[in-house]
Amino acid sequence: MDIRDNLIARIAEAEREGWAGEAEGLKVSLAAANAKLAQLDNLIARRTAAVDLGMPSFPDVAGRHATTAHHLRQAGSS
Repeated sequence: MDIRDNLIARIAEAEREGWAGEAEGLKVSLAAANAKLAQLDNLIARRTAAVDLGMPSFPDVAGRHATTAHHLRQAGSS
């Protein structure tokens, strides 16, 4: 927020001194800084939100089996 505060102070100085072009340029920079801070706030909010991945039920887990190369060799030799 220091950057934003600095820009606000510089805009006030430019307007006080009558530097219209400088004040306008600083206002553009302030708008860009505010947009970037909002973007970062949204990113942080998304990263801290919990995501429910669900929990598999026992039949989903217990009903699965794997065929290994060892079992395939035994089945082929029979």
